[in-house]
Amino acid sequence: MSVVTVKGDRAPAGGALPRISPRRRVADKVVQALVYVAFVIAIVPLVSVLWMVITRGLERLDMTFLTFSMNGLSSGDEGGGANHAIVGTLQQVGLTSAMAVPLGILTAVYLVEYGGASRLARVITFFVDVMTGIPSIVAGLFVLAFWLLALGFDYSGFAGSLALAILMLPTVVRATEEMLKLVPNDLREASYALGVPRWRTICFVVLPTALTGIVTGVMLAVARVMGETAPLLLLIFITDAINSNPFEGPQGSLPTFIWYQAGDPNPQAIERAWAAALTLILIIMLLNLGARLLSRLRKPVSR
Repeated sequence: MSVVTVKGDRAPAGGALPRISPRRRVADKVVQALVYVAFVIAIVPLVSVLWMVITRGLERLDMTFLTFSMNGLSSGDEGGGANHAIVGTLQQVGLTSAMAVPLGILTAVYLVEYGGASRLARVITFFVDVMTGIPSIVAGLFVLAFWLLALGFDYSGFAGSLALAILMLPTVVRATEEMLKLVPNDLREASYALGVPRWRTICFVVLPTALTGIVTGVMLAVARVMGETAPLLLLIFITDAINSNPFEGPQGSLPTFIWYQAGDPNPQAIERAWAAALTLILIIMLLNLGARLLSRLRKPVSR
């Protein structure tokens, strides 16, 4: 019996794997080294930014900073904190998520499960793509012209949430759409074969299967809008007092607080800006951690 050998690789006896040629070994090592170099290049700026924010922010981050506002204090005074900005940011992001997440998930469900190649699905996909590239200042100007000038409403945290919802919606739609496409069709077909209606299949089979990826996409969208500053400067204005009602009057937020304090030459204001930046990062990290824990600890739904 003749043995067929490949040029450059000898097939050893006994059925063992062929020997890898030196040229392929060198190419593999070179590509592996390039991957490591690219990883280091990408991670160095991130680590440097985090290191600077942590080292500078910890100098001022304490319970006084977290529990007191700047009401009655000037930027050059000692003390004061960002409690009013923390309350405003949490309320605004909460309202934004309440508007954008359900609408985004339902839109993605329609595009994947019902839309198919219909004209309406193509139109929705086109507008989602357009909204993905909208600058944040444009969303703020749109809400300013429509909500404040045309309808006559006042500056408020809710007005800022409307602009943030416009920015958050396409990210949620795209992330959810991609996660739903990854769910195997065999699961859907098995559910249909048992006589389960489509809406129950989506609710109890498709969405739970893609839940972890959907949560990750939602958290990425939240992290993006939580740091937006331009639309908030137009819509919520700036205040140093705590406003617990996001539907009435100006309201603080961490991005506007950082912008205002960082623009002041006083060293006390600069310290507060770094501490507020660290607080914003910590809030985003805690929200991501909490969302992941909730998605992992979910109980199976009884049918």
